[in-house]
Amino acid sequence: MTEATDIIEALAHMELLRGLSDAEYRWLAEHGSERSRTGRTVVFRENEPAHHMLILLRGEIYVHRRNSGSVILTIGRTAQITGKLPYSRMQRWGGEGCSSDSLWLLEIHESLFAEMILAIPSMTQRCVSILLDRTRDFTTADLQAEKLISLGKLAANLSHELKNPASAVRGAALGLDAVTDRTEELCNLGRLFGPDSELQRYYRWSALVRAGSPASPGPLASTERNTSLANLDLEERIVEWLELHDISNAWEIAPELARGNIRPSELEEILADFEKDTLQHVLASLARSVRAMYLTTALTESAKRIFEIITAVQDYAYMDQAPIQEVNLAESLGNALTLLHPNLREVQVALDYDPSTPQVTGYGAELSQVWTALIENSIYAMNGRGRLTISMKPKAEMVFVEICDDGCGVSTDVVSRIFEPFFTTKPLGQGLGLGLDTVRRIVDKHFGSVSLVSKPGSTCFQVRLPTNRIQIY
Repeated sequence: MTEATDIIEALAHMELLRGLSDAEYRWLAEHGSERSRTGRTVVFRENEPAHHMLILLRGEIYVHRRNSGSVILTIGRTAQITGKLPYSRMQRWGGEGCSSDSLWLLEIHESLFAEMILAIPSMTQRCVSILLDRTRDFTTADLQAEKLISLGKLAANLSHELKNPASAVRGAALGLDAVTDRTEELCNLGRLFGPDSELQRYYRWSALVRAGSPASPGPLASTERNTSLANLDLEERIVEWLELHDISNAWEIAPELARGNIRPSELEEILADFEKDTLQHVLASLARSVRAMYLTTALTESAKRIFEIITAVQDYAYMDQAPIQEVNLAESLGNALTLLHPNLREVQVALDYDPSTPQVTGYGAELSQVWTALIENSIYAMNGRGRLTISMKPKAEMVFVEICDDGCGVSTDVVSRIFEPFFTTKPLGQGLGLGLDTVRRIVDKHFGSVSLVSKPGSTCFQVRLPTNRIQIY
């Protein structure tokens, strides 16, 4: 037990309690319960009843909520006052508080608050100031935690979306390194060809392969077609033809010839154009040409996809643009859908946009947050599988955007609270309950409104935005 004089000395050094009389310091020291801890320990637990005002004489208390994961909500440090305060409606601890190392604090039980105010009248103003600061700090911390969670989801989506084209680029680059070194192959062909006419026939077949065979679109057709059953059947027929004509490495050449849509009938034409000793090298060379073209196309398409994703991110965040823009809502919604694409693989998305919908003056990046939050909410309601319908149409001086899903729906008692801050129907760790509150605040900032209509199998968020309020901004 520490001497009262030591506690009084520690209280006198606190900025929040500066100016108290000796008698007032003594009242706190004599009526408070001293607590000391060494090492990391739990000071209070989330949702447990709160009955004490805590005066931190030494040490720190780190507070976080279970829903926010590892994100620190606030830190109480030496010479600060926290916990339940006079005039506070606090009933339970809003987070779990842990000491970082040694901790020395003084607790004042709520039953002594009235007596404390009589003994120390200035505590009224001091406690109200602390309450105001705490409300601001906690709200800011909660918003930052919600942003970090949203940022984590966005980063995961981007990582997933970029991984596929990046892997394709890497694979194609490695494959091209092997097929572009053709010096020995072309030299062998040059020695094997006899008259110039044979060389001209090779040029002709090479050009046909590069442009696409006469009977089909060629190697630049879609990957889906190249993996179809018809293509596998063609590959088997090519293998049979190659083996019948004693062509070695048939299993290696056939897939590329099939990808180039060179059919057995065309192989017969090639057979007639070249000597038997030359045929093996000609077919191998044509197969490598098809392979090189296929890899080049894969590189081009993958790079295009990466560029599209980067462009969508820039448009989503309205990078390098003024805060207020003329926002094309169709593009804004499209960018949100692009970034959420990994979560929409089993969702059927239906778009119904009225082409006469005008642009909306507003904060583009913040409207992107609105669409992301509402679409994510729908995906969650459908468990990642179902039908998502997004419609947009003008009406008078407003634009109506509706985001609807065929999920489980929201009960009537929840609908009335769905836009309240910190209210969430998600399990612990999956949200702070600020997503739809953020939607409401952003829409309000744009002088619009947002509402929800829900029943089992049909939930619809409707956002209404004015088309031209630039004079207010």
